[in-house]
Amino acid sequence: MDLGLKNKTAFIAASSQGLGKAVAIELAQEAANVIINGRHKENLERTKSEIEAKTNKKVIALSGDLSVPEQREQIIASALQAHNGIDILVTNSGGPPAGKFEGFKQEDWDKAYHQLLTSTVGLVNGFLPGMKQRKWGRIIAITSMAVKQPINNLVLSNSVRASVVGLIKTLSNELAQYNITVNNVMPGYTETERLKELIETTPSFASAKSEIPMGRFGKPEEFAAAVAFLASERASFITGVSLAVDGGWMKGLL
Repeated sequence: MDLGLKNKTAFIAASSQGLGKAVAIELAQEAANVIINGRHKENLERTKSEIEAKTNKKVIALSGDLSVPEQREQIIASALQAHNGIDILVTNSGGPPAGKFEGFKQEDWDKAYHQLLTSTVGLVNGFLPGMKQRKWGRIIAITSMAVKQPINNLVLSNSVRASVVGLIKTLSNELAQYNITVNNVMPGYTETERLKELIETTPSFASAKSEIPMGRFGKPEEFAAAVAFLASERASFITGVSLAVDGGWMKGLL
């Protein structure tokens, strides 16, 4: 299936590893122009080289912390200078630390807020004008299955990621008239470093695999395929949805 992504330009946040990296690879394989981002320059450059070798597409790597306003603005400016516009924005962030409500201080909540919500708002503000001008765009948030079915011991993620979904749903209504779709993708338990850390540090995650009807963890490339479809021309009438890629873990009807 031709997804119609050739020469579209995609910015993928937090893409030096994990799900963001998998999405960047998938979009580059679909012949999109890819801009990756991460806080650690060495990891980012390594990922850039890996994607270029695998896909034969030139990749732009912009290092910096998207939760810091000055760094975020510089990254946005550099991305726009490189390609004169972003067609596909994939927002993403590492997860806040695990723990229960009483284990966190106000500064922990503030950090999670800036990490998850402020960074998303800032990226949308930076890239939306060009999408509206071209009357074409895809905004896709990577959140978590916890926004629909909260996970024990993840109070920061459960709470703040839900606000991202509220933003995404509202934007989908506001931007539909400009041919811009806005969707949320909710990864389930997927084989990433984040999941390994949670299994090692939080006893309740040790039995996570047994809770998944498919009997296994997801693969990053399986998640990335769903994001690529939502970014495509084929998904032009899909907006405002929260798509679970979780092997059936969520038990709710909707």
